[in-house]
Amino acid sequence: MKPLFFFFLVMTFTSAYSQENDSISNVIINIEKSALERWNKGDPSGFLEISAKDVVYFDPFTERRLDGLDKLTELYKSIRRQIKVERYEMINPYVQAVKNMAVLTYNLVSFTGDSIHKWNCTEVYRIDHKKWKIIQTHWSLTKPGI
Repeated sequence: MKPLFFFFLVMTFTSAYSQENDSISNVIINIEKSALERWNKGDPSGFLEISAKDVVYFDPFTERRLDGLDKLTELYKSIRRQIKVERYEMINPYVQAVKNMAVLTYNLVSFTGDSIHKWNCTEVYRIDHKKWKIIQTHWSLTKPGI
């Protein structure tokens, strides 16, 4: 009887953990997609709104890491309305979550005219005042401007 009880107990916790992770994954991916939709229309504010004050940021066009929301805001101000992506594909998004943190990784393909840009993205999210906020962003190009 005890082994059967233990089995059901383990299955219950495993199922609850899996459902919680699925829920967190859906929330994080939807937050990211919403910000991407705005970005593709030249509005980086979606990403600024979901970034924590202590966010750190890397991309292939910045020589060094940017520390803090103020520095990221400066960068994004300089490119506001310059980004125009006709469509994109978020490929294989994957969220790994523990307690109040989650890591989102995905590949992004951006289509603009005849240009296709392929990216790798890693975003680290943290619960900040009951909201998921980005605390670390890293973008890299995989195959620039094909």
